Amino acid sequence: MVKIKWASVRRGLLLSLILWLILREVAGDIGGVIGFVLATIIVGYRVNEGYKSGSIHGALVGMVGGIIGGSIILILYLIGLGDIGKQLWPVTGVIEATIVIILYAIVGAIGGTIGSAIKKVRQNST
Repeated sequence: MVKIKWASVRRGLLLSLILWLILREVAGDIGGVIGFVLATIIVGYRVNEGYKSGSIHGALVGMVGGIIGGSIILILYLIGLGDIGKQLWPVTGVIEATIVIILYAIVGAIGGTIGSAIKKVRQNST
């Protein structure tokens, strides 16, 4: 049974947001994706409990981040700022949003696994 370290997930969400904002300004949408992947790799590395734990924590960063981001976009639409919402996240339907959140979770899990693998290699090399 994997124990979820919610502090690591929260830090990963914050790091993901910061990297997404910075790298999106530098390199466009692909920079935002790179920032998200880097954040999940760092979360997997920092959890330090094996591949499964890194994968789960990375997936949680992706899912929770997608849900929070989707909720913010929904609020923007509801208060009449749909154009801003569409620029931030060009997903307009519930099914599309669900698919995107699942994809975030998959990419986050892959990033978390990569971070855990890097940690294992570093531990074994010392």
